[in-house]
Amino acid sequence: MSKTTSNKGWQVVIAGTGINLALGVLYAWSIFKGAIKASIEKGGPDAFQWSLSSINDPYALCCLAFAFSMIVAGKCQDKIGPAKTALIGGILVGAGFCLMGYSNSYAAWVTGFGVLAGSGFGFGYSAATPPALKWFSAKKTGLIAGIVVAGFGLAPVYIAPLSSYLLGVYGIQQSMYILAAGFAVIVCGLSFVLANPPKGYVPAEPVVKGEEGKPAVAKKAVHDATVSEMLRSPKFYMLWTTFFIGAGAGLMVIGSVAGLAKKSMGPMAFVAVAIMAIGNASGRVVAGVLSDKIGRRATLTIMLSFQAVLMFAAVPVVGSGSATLLVLLASFIGFNYGSNLTLFPSFAKDYWGFKNYGLNYGALFSAWGVGGLVMGRVSEMMNAQPGGLNKSFILAGSCLALGTVITFFLREKKAVAVEATEVVGEKVAVKVSA
Repeated sequence: MSKTTSNKGWQVVIAGTGINLALGVLYAWSIFKGAIKASIEKGGPDAFQWSLSSINDPYALCCLAFAFSMIVAGKCQDKIGPAKTALIGGILVGAGFCLMGYSNSYAAWVTGFGVLAGSGFGFGYSAATPPALKWFSAKKTGLIAGIVVAGFGLAPVYIAPLSSYLLGVYGIQQSMYILAAGFAVIVCGLSFVLANPPKGYVPAEPVVKGEEGKPAVAKKAVHDATVSEMLRSPKFYMLWTTFFIGAGAGLMVIGSVAGLAKKSMGPMAFVAVAIMAIGNASGRVVAGVLSDKIGRRATLTIMLSFQAVLMFAAVPVVGSGSATLLVLLASFIGFNYGSNLTLFPSFAKDYWGFKNYGLNYGALFSAWGVGGLVMGRVSEMMNAQPGGLNKSFILAGSCLALGTVITFFLREKKAVAVEATEVVGEKVAVKVSA
């Protein structure tokens, strides 16, 4: 890989990470929700006239729109390229927040945040990772995927205080216009940096220490499966189920951590949210690097089993009322949740290739939205009952234990190496090894 090519690859990585840092405004919903609730309770002619039970509807719909727009966006990314796909995402997010600034009606926010912004998140997110992966060796798949998606997980560290400041100074409606302008400009601007490598480009494999001077070994390319071929693969359903469990359990806690922390930390509850976000982002990078070293399946097994232990441990920790233990628990749960967002795009690339990567991963990513919706709803229903919070953690832990078992049925793909040993005229004698 030439220096110019390497620089271009890293430019794409930085642009993708920046786009995800902007799109992470999704995680600011808890801040918006608090402001809406305060407005409803205060009342007045300009107040939000919503029922308290409907406050979370825009967020729930946003997660679904995010997940399923990834399928359409993935197809666009495969056909028209990442730059135009991300550009569409930036425009949709900006339009959604403008609609929220224009009206405080329930319909406007469900449409603006739930449909338009949610779809924009899907288009921008789907365009950030694939081009970055294509510039680098397969041995760096986990690392590159981890860096790009870490932006989304890290976003709450700055978005939460920024949103709180804007809401306090400018109010809800004006704040939405400011966020619309800011994030639309960032996403649309960075979209022009996203680019796929030139046709025929093959990233150089790094030289392994101790193998210098040996004949170059080229690995046989992974079969570029169509979405229909992928849907006929048992691996898809095993991965979808484990993604559903891992994402659903993590989102269940992420949605509740602010409320749990408020009981023991009061106004400092945002610290738990910020630390959990750092754990979320760290998990994405660490899991990526680890999966490059020991394999995707082994890493997924470790992460799911660790998350299961944490869910069972959450019962006594939450009951203890200790702020320190709660922050540690939240950070480790965020760490394990974040690993899912690195491992599953890497699985999709390893198993089904690059040609239809956007559409294929979009179909797999639907597990994220469905998992968050289903496990979040079940958790809310349980929490309304006596001892329901503990039951939610036990249910999540049990599901994660099941997911850990499923990982043992996944098989790592064995790359086929083709080593050139002799060249005679235009004929090449080769030795094939597994």
